[in-house]
Amino acid sequence: MSVDIRLYGIVDPQIAAGRSLADLARAAVDGGATLIQLRAKTETTREMVREARAIRSALHGTRVPLLINDRVDVALASGADGVHLGADDMKPNDARRLLGPRAIIGATLKHEDELSALALAKIDYACIGGVFQTSHKDNAGSSLGLDGFTALRRKAAAVLGPLPVGAIAGITAMNAASVIEAGADGIAVIGALFVQDDVGAAARALRAVLERLLPTPPEAPASA
Repeated sequence: MSVDIRLYGIVDPQIAAGRSLADLARAAVDGGATLIQLRAKTETTREMVREARAIRSALHGTRVPLLINDRVDVALASGADGVHLGADDMKPNDARRLLGPRAIIGATLKHEDELSALALAKIDYACIGGVFQTSHKDNAGSSLGLDGFTALRRKAAAVLGPLPVGAIAGITAMNAASVIEAGADGIAVIGALFVQDDVGAAARALRAVLERLLPTPPEAPASA
């Protein structure tokens, strides 16, 4: 299905400083985020389901989808809109069979040798990373940098066709334009949104950069 990955906010209790994840997600969406992911590596399954349901309730009426990082079971239990999967997670086609044809399924792309498998997978978008150094996500190996991102993005276009491909890791309002100019269809951000005192203002600043450089995808969900 069509998915708007322009401003993809990843909310995580480890960077929330005790604040409500549901409130943070809603503030990001009110500021212009087009997609939200819950990533909670240290929470129990019950805690993740509870958080996901609260975020889903907070986003009701916005038409902005909620995805769950890694956990297909949590997505099913909470009624989330889909999942984002890494190389070591469930295979996308297995997730598709469980979640159904309308679910949004995204995948991480770190290396060229992952492209052939992704080409056969039933995914809706991919995210290349990490682009820059970040303290909010563990990245195996060195960062790609803009040149490395551009090279992998071009190879992805040749193999995956028009599939939307975003960028993740270390992206801020200061460097977002350079990432889009390097070929990204959107940016996935954690700290640039959710460690800020005013999440809505941070989202508006990022969205303003994106509005200058990216068209609105056809049939994409509204941002707010």
